[in-house]
Amino acid sequence: MLHLLAKIVLCSWFSFPFWQPAQTREATPALPDTPAGRRVEAFLAAFSSGDASQLERFFVASTNPQSAATRPPAQRALRLQGVRQELGSVKLRKVEMQSPDAITVFVEGGRGQLLAVGFRFEPGPERWLGSLTIDEATPEDLAGPPPPMKEEEALAALDRAITQAVVADEFSGAVLIARRGKTVFLKAWGMASKEFDVPNLSDTKFNLGSINKIFTRIAVGQLVEKRKLSLDDTIGKHLPDYPNREAAEKVTVRQLLEMQSGIGDFFGPRFDATPKDRFRQNADFLPMFAGEPLAFPPGTQRQYSNGSYVVLGEIIARVSGQDYHDYVRDHIFMPAGMKDTDSYEADVPVTNLAEGYTRNWDDAERTGGARRKNIYTRPARGSAAGGGYSTVPDLLRFTEALVGDKLLSPQQTDWILTGAEPQRDRGRRAGAPAGGGLGIAGGAPGINAALEFDVATGDTIIVMSNYDPPAAMEIAKKARRIIGAVRK
Repeated sequence: MLHLLAKIVLCSWFSFPFWQPAQTREATPALPDTPAGRRVEAFLAAFSSGDASQLERFFVASTNPQSAATRPPAQRALRLQGVRQELGSVKLRKVEMQSPDAITVFVEGGRGQLLAVGFRFEPGPERWLGSLTIDEATPEDLAGPPPPMKEEEALAALDRAITQAVVADEFSGAVLIARRGKTVFLKAWGMASKEFDVPNLSDTKFNLGSINKIFTRIAVGQLVEKRKLSLDDTIGKHLPDYPNREAAEKVTVRQLLEMQSGIGDFFGPRFDATPKDRFRQNADFLPMFAGEPLAFPPGTQRQYSNGSYVVLGEIIARVSGQDYHDYVRDHIFMPAGMKDTDSYEADVPVTNLAEGYTRNWDDAERTGGARRKNIYTRPARGSAAGGGYSTVPDLLRFTEALVGDKLLSPQQTDWILTGAEPQRDRGRRAGAPAGGGLGIAGGAPGINAALEFDVATGDTIIVMSNYDPPAAMEIAKKARRIIGAVRK
């Protein structure tokens, strides 16, 4: 499964020094000599070091103390350290000034990955860091933004771009664009079933991949609100029979959520060798990893971990008294009106559900990259880490329910959207507008989905595909760039 992205205060995307002051490297784009520009320069120096302690010191020095209390610098540093490690060697490619209080820098990773790092600063002489967002970028972004367009022009350009990808057999799926809650683009391409010649529809059910993790996170927030769970609880408090005693005694719910647990993944040789029909319940995934040693002391590093979310699913089940899948259906999908969302079993017929088609199989290169169904790589049923199904209209209903505080209290909603942990008697009140946003993606062979929304702009981008990654994510990037050019 691909990463749970967070297009919020910090995203969930070795040390190779790529940042030097502009005057020592002529090829390096120059940052403005302003308080905000110097904050960005300090961040780049800390980020390039790959050292979590330097990143922590940056956040301590650059963040309003009141904000630091709800978004601990140490946690933010570990998240960014994970991003840094995945990039490998990187270099600064471009600097954009949106305003004196908003700067975006573009960095390129060692494998050609492009990221846009956006900084917004609070007004005032200190220029405290208000938000830091990390998002995927495209080569076109380095050349500058597209020319301003009217909405209808932008949607026509997006349609042409997607059609081009479909003709090249790079995309099959459905796309929804909404602005301020109103759907302005909804269309499907390709086949849900190639063998029976059944087309994808705008309400076809696609596999979500790791997007399911956001539902698990919300379920934890709900149980925290009910005081049935604390982020500081250990695994062992709720799962006393967990097979790894060190993990049971030391790993907390917070560390599971932030992938700082040291627990590994369930994907691997043991998973590959296990018949996929044996994975029917969330607990069925535990034997793939739960008895293994921790990869690092809990809370000292950040490493992507599907296993951590499987454990969270079991904690949710134990605390709530419901099976994990039943809990999220009753407490998230139903309240949000998501009638076409669930963790369907692979051998139970479900109407209007897309088969997954992959080129990721051993002999694909010899046969010219022919696509096959992904029936031998996906489990019979998904877990708390991913693998459920939904539709693009249902994911829009989800975003509206989340931002409208229908799933969580305003304080817990802000935790999902901004990363700021709730504090007693503080935070947004009911009826006040939410802030922040979300960017999440999931994928595996024959599975790719992307969901992005920004509360400030009101823009929502939902792309679901039954092709291999990055089919949906590439379309989402194109959509973000094109929709971002819309001017009234």
